[in-house]
Amino acid sequence: MLRNLIAKFNKSMSARVASMRHKREVAIKVSFEPTGKTGRLDATRNLFIAGETADLSGSGIAFTVASIRVKENYLVGEGRVLNAELDLPNGKVSMQIVGQRYELIGEHLSTERYLIGASIVQMSDENRAAYEDFLRIGASVPRNTGELKFGIGNR
Repeated sequence: MLRNLIAKFNKSMSARVASMRHKREVAIKVSFEPTGKTGRLDATRNLFIAGETADLSGSGIAFTVASIRVKENYLVGEGRVLNAELDLPNGKVSMQIVGQRYELIGEHLSTERYLIGASIVQMSDENRAAYEDFLRIGASVPRNTGELKFGIGNR
């Protein structure tokens, strides 16, 4: 009985402590934080992979990509810091993330993808504000396309 009470308490506390996840699918571009140079050659320059997010929270993101690595650089492991750029309806948001875990998803070789869970380690104040607005409001945030739209009513 005491064990059941403690389990219920732990479950309710973890629900309050964990960030609320939002199912949002937006484009993501993940590139590597520079690890160093070999002479004049930058080993991680222009290495990136594109994918889409599966869910977002205030402290982390989950996204899917076609591969777990780019060349010989793995996306998850060794505390590797990744630069992520999300294409939100209200503009691009940049952040630094660290991959925590991954899972192979897809039923067939042609549809295999990797679901990666990452924690957010750094984000500028402007990017944080835009990101949190997107979490709160979702896709209803209008994108400024610079176009004028005129409504024509039926009479």
